[in-house]
Amino acid sequence: MDKSPDAFRTISEVAEQLDLPQHVLRFWETRFAQIKPLKRGGGRRYYRPQDVDLIKGIRHMLYDQGYTIKGVQKLLRDNGVQFLVAIGAGDLAAVEAIAQRRQAELEAEEALDHAPAAAPPRGGDDEMLVGQPRVRPGRRFFNLGKPEEAGPVQPGEGRLSRDNRALLQEALFDLLECKRLLDQVR
Repeated sequence: MDKSPDAFRTISEVAEQLDLPQHVLRFWETRFAQIKPLKRGGGRRYYRPQDVDLIKGIRHMLYDQGYTIKGVQKLLRDNGVQFLVAIGAGDLAAVEAIAQRRQAELEAEEALDHAPAAAPPRGGDDEMLVGQPRVRPGRRFFNLGKPEEAGPVQPGEGRLSRDNRALLQEALFDLLECKRLLDQVR
């Protein structure tokens, strides 16, 4: 008897359907926070149809397209879960629409980056907005051996470059993964 397309799948059903070992699915759960199967008593995993499509997309990018895990994580960060779900479902029209929407967002962001900067807020550091980087004169961050003008935050801009934001984001993900592992050990 076949299940409904909307039915939840066990890890063994997903592994068989996608021709993957079960331990690979468990490993991918640790590397891709977007894979969140429902866990019942005894730790049994039940995958939603969206989870299966996401895993199909991840499998396609890793095995068929030759991406690394970090590359697929970057794809997820840049394009969102729906992009890989569409790839997993084979919906090329949705993949193209998401890619076009992302391109439009990047162009709009680029236009904002080139717009004249607003005046910085007055007052001390306590009045700075949360998330806005504070830069001390003479302090270097990533470019330790370079002059201050070549640092990650350009004078007068008050913003990190896109590459340095990506590096910080990746470092944050690595730190969160380390924290999760340490919490498991405790």
